[in-house]
Amino acid sequence: MSVDTPRRIIVLRHAKADWPSVPDHERPLADRGRRDAPAAGRWLAGAGINPGLVLCSTALRTRETWKLVAHELPKRSRRTVYEDRLYEASPGEIVAVLQETPDEVSDLLLVGHNPGVQGLTEVLAGDAAEGDALVRLRRGGFPTAAVAVLSHTGSWKTVEPGSARLVAFHAPQDD
Repeated sequence: MSVDTPRRIIVLRHAKADWPSVPDHERPLADRGRRDAPAAGRWLAGAGINPGLVLCSTALRTRETWKLVAHELPKRSRRTVYEDRLYEASPGEIVAVLQETPDEVSDLLLVGHNPGVQGLTEVLAGDAAEGDALVRLRRGGFPTAAVAVLSHTGSWKTVEPGSARLVAFHAPQDD
């Protein structure tokens, strides 16, 4: 695959988590999260998105979200990496992780947390977006189980602020 191949960065915020008396990293999904995560997966499948690589935070709620999303996608032969650095990561820290992606990967799904995922989406897109995706993101924030799809042309090593375009944004309330 050429380094000039268009790539997609699919950013998924974990679904709604519960607040039991456990450490933050071990918070499970709430009932609403268990409903919203499969809906996000169905949206991805309907949009023709089936990532070759998934980078998922190690937090319980992100792992549960990914498991429920994955069951809705048509192909199960993707590679999943559970990445400690994505838990409570800043946009800059997430960019550093994305830059390590092998160039043979064309579609990468990142399952993470706010405020990092919203910040990442905004910083990568800058003002480049299709339709009203960026307006909706800035107006409504990045709710749980929301998905942003960004396009980037070039090597993963060249992912940096302003290097992508926001091509789609879907939130659970859009259903």
